[in-house]
Amino acid sequence: MKPYITICIIVLSILCSNNASGWYDETHLAVAKASGYSKWYNAVGADITKIKAKIVEGNNHFFNNRGNVRVTPEMVLEQAKKYNDPNDIEGHLYGAIIASLREYAGTTIKGKYAQYHLAFCAHYVGDLSQPLHNTPYDDFNKTRHLANDGIVDDRILVNISKIKENMYPINLNPVNFEKDLAREIARIANDARGLAHKLRRENRDMTKEEAYRQLGHSASFLKAILVYVGQSSLMNNSAK
Repeated sequence: MKPYITICIIVLSILCSNNASGWYDETHLAVAKASGYSKWYNAVGADITKIKAKIVEGNNHFFNNRGNVRVTPEMVLEQAKKYNDPNDIEGHLYGAIIASLREYAGTTIKGKYAQYHLAFCAHYVGDLSQPLHNTPYDDFNKTRHLANDGIVDDRILVNISKIKENMYPINLNPVNFEKDLAREIARIANDARGLAHKLRRENRDMTKEEAYRQLGHSASFLKAILVYVGQSSLMNNSAK
């Protein structure tokens, strides 16, 4: 038993040192399903990628915001050029959403298979609502991160209705698509930052109700993106 215990401790230490864990798999899948993403099963792909491409992929999943500044649409658009940059240790989650959609569009125009870029985007949109992905990876974040990633994961795939109850309409104007994207990313990021600061003040984890509210933001935003790119199963009423 001792070697087994030692391995578990090592694995746990590695996980705790990773400031980009994100919601657990089932939570990402539930957000994707709630949004009407027809290929919802691809939504965990970005985390799987980190196993072999951590130095490239990892920084796409968070923004530490060490300066504790309010997120603006301009900041979001500026981050896009940092996509897949292993040297940007502060993270660029917001720009990753923009950049992954650019790659989806560019690959589609070339007549190539573009779905995996959309899958990456779906994952990043999920991470966007996680409060601890929008604030510094300090002692509080390190201590609380894993618990908050999995706060509703154990039953979420049979409780997708709870995400849907917290969804709302988001309109993305085709004429100003990226500007609208940046505006919504900034809005959701600032909401998540606000909850993160509240959790710090009260020294606690999210409640399940708070988690479902956050996931409602991600699902609503992803639904709007999918409708724009024509990939929403809700458009033909085939979502379950």
